[in-house]
Amino acid sequence: MTALSHPRALIVGSEGNIGAPLVAYLRSVGYEVLECDIRPGWREGYVMADITHPLDLLPAFDWRPDVVFLLAATVGRMTCEQAGSLAVATNVAGVNNVLQLCKRSGARCVFFSSSEVYGPHCDPMDEAHSIPQPNNRYALTKWLGEQLVEFEVRESGLRAVTVRPCMVYNEHETVGEHRSAMVRFVSNLALGRSIEVHRDSARSWLHVSDAVRAIEAAGRLDQYSVINLGHPELILMADLAEMIRIELNASPELVVTTELPPRMTLIKRPTLERQRSLLQFEPAIGIAEGVRRICAVHARGASAGMRRMTYAAQR
Repeated sequence: MTALSHPRALIVGSEGNIGAPLVAYLRSVGYEVLECDIRPGWREGYVMADITHPLDLLPAFDWRPDVVFLLAATVGRMTCEQAGSLAVATNVAGVNNVLQLCKRSGARCVFFSSSEVYGPHCDPMDEAHSIPQPNNRYALTKWLGEQLVEFEVRESGLRAVTVRPCMVYNEHETVGEHRSAMVRFVSNLALGRSIEVHRDSARSWLHVSDAVRAIEAAGRLDQYSVINLGHPELILMADLAEMIRIELNASPELVVTTELPPRMTLIKRPTLERQRSLLQFEPAIGIAEGVRRICAVHARGASAGMRRMTYAAQR
């Protein structure tokens, strides 16, 4: 790895659930950071741009970043099934736009792929030996993005690293039924709503405060590599649901067991040898601590919501 003095980092996708914590972390360890996202915003250190419109990205690259963290994407299995053309435009053509600008400016690129690229029957998910077999449009477009990165590394000397995050979660992330099981379980149970747990499914969960440390290390890596980002602790989703239910003091009747839907992966178990050897990274937050953190935030939010509803009813 190389050390940069006061390196400049451009975060493309800075407003997202990983992008925003990454911005804060990089600044805390001495980076100059320029934020860039499609969301409207008007503040110092921020550029509004859509990666499918590369001209709007020019001011960000005129800033001459040393490293570009490319998080911007159309995200999610169901979202990309509903909006397949948008997924291709953003996750393939948009990625190509950013890569070309990285080449022109000499910036290193950290490309965010996804553990979804492995497909539904890969256990363990081994970046050194497994052959990705995407079975949904999100996974497919991420895999194609990876191929673009690898092509530019091989043919034009682009300096880049691809990371495949596996189940990163954040107590302050966006809530919605399109989100990961962790935030859906917690947000719904905190409000007294039922959740569905897929029988025999299992995941390893990486807290965002750990993830950003690994991502920063990837930005200092000289050699091209594809690296899983994850936690070594695998947990059955039924056990995770029970931990969350107990922490929130929710009714057992709210937890409903169902069969795994089509096009989903039963077990996500990433191998993490490259994470350890190349990034010198080990997660610090276990699942028990992570569950306590996310439940505490959502319990406070649910309580505040109930107070507002009671106040409104009394008026």
